[in-house]
Amino acid sequence: MANPSLLILAGDGIGPEVMAEVRKIIDWFGTKGTPFDVEEGLIGGCSYDVHGVPLSDATLERAQAVDAVLLGAVGGPKYDGVEYALRPEAGLLRIRKEMDLYANLRPAQCFEALADFSSLKHEIVSGLDIMIVRELTSGIYFGEPRGIQTDNEGGRVGINTQRYTTNEIRRVARSAFEMARRRGNRVCSMEKANVMESGVLWREEVTWIHQNEYPDVALSHMYADNGAMQLVRNPKQFDVIVTDNLFGDLLSDAAAMLTGSLGMLPSASLGAPMENGRPKALYEPVHGSAPDIAGQGKANPIACILSFAMALRYSFDMGEAATKLERAVETVLADGHRTADLMGEAGGTPISTSEMGDAILKALAA
Repeated sequence: MANPSLLILAGDGIGPEVMAEVRKIIDWFGTKGTPFDVEEGLIGGCSYDVHGVPLSDATLERAQAVDAVLLGAVGGPKYDGVEYALRPEAGLLRIRKEMDLYANLRPAQCFEALADFSSLKHEIVSGLDIMIVRELTSGIYFGEPRGIQTDNEGGRVGINTQRYTTNEIRRVARSAFEMARRRGNRVCSMEKANVMESGVLWREEVTWIHQNEYPDVALSHMYADNGAMQLVRNPKQFDVIVTDNLFGDLLSDAAAMLTGSLGMLPSASLGAPMENGRPKALYEPVHGSAPDIAGQGKANPIACILSFAMALRYSFDMGEAATKLERAVETVLADGHRTADLMGEAGGTPISTSEMGDAILKALAA
């Protein structure tokens, strides 16, 4: 059988730095009998600099062909003046849309060693382990009409359209229910059915999927604004949260900070199965490109490393290897290794990006 294939798109800012640490781990698995065929490409600002577009057709073609894509981060102030369609973020939106990666999985797990780094009390976040399933290829970020227009009085009007279809809601709901069956068997669906017709449709279709396909999974509904409040009030009440593109963007970032640092959180974006049975997939850390610390060795590579662990689990059916890598991260944190974002009030001397990667690799090999 052919080796599993990966396309690495390190991107901009701290992307290349954190991805370099992932590459060490990929290479380590190769020495242990699980080699990966790895190629690299450009996305975001670096692609714009070379090709004049944030994602070239050739890179997109390769992304469609491999088993999984690993992405670092895109963007930076250098591109603030570039027109919207050519900005780095447009490349990210395009690859998600063209690959039809409709289910975005964002775990929020609080490692015990970092429970005191959250802005919430220790007892509220200790042991936290929730999964947010965000619809990723429709909703207000993609709906038409959109744009900025001039009205009859000469004023300007910004327009974005929130739009969902039955199929778009049902398929991401199925992803959430399947995920719940692997975990605590509970799904909470979040929308704004009290003020939005798209929210009414969302609630009705999620309910239909539950009643007809997943009656064994507990389902609850919550308005998204209340969901945001509950995430900071009692986050451990949740197991799997499923929500639309806009609310998922907001709620997952709120959940991210429960763990103490955006540098800790991975994500997976999954689509329909390919001919080999593996889902189309893109894995990336939740954090951005952090241009203020790029090139300084200060970035935390853990989110990117954990994103590769998600690839092992969801693309390559290597659950034991994924758990082993996750436990290596937990061991390193428990031993007191900290990058700058994890120093807290106690102070001390942080380790560098590469030193954190080396420490995780050592724990993995132990």
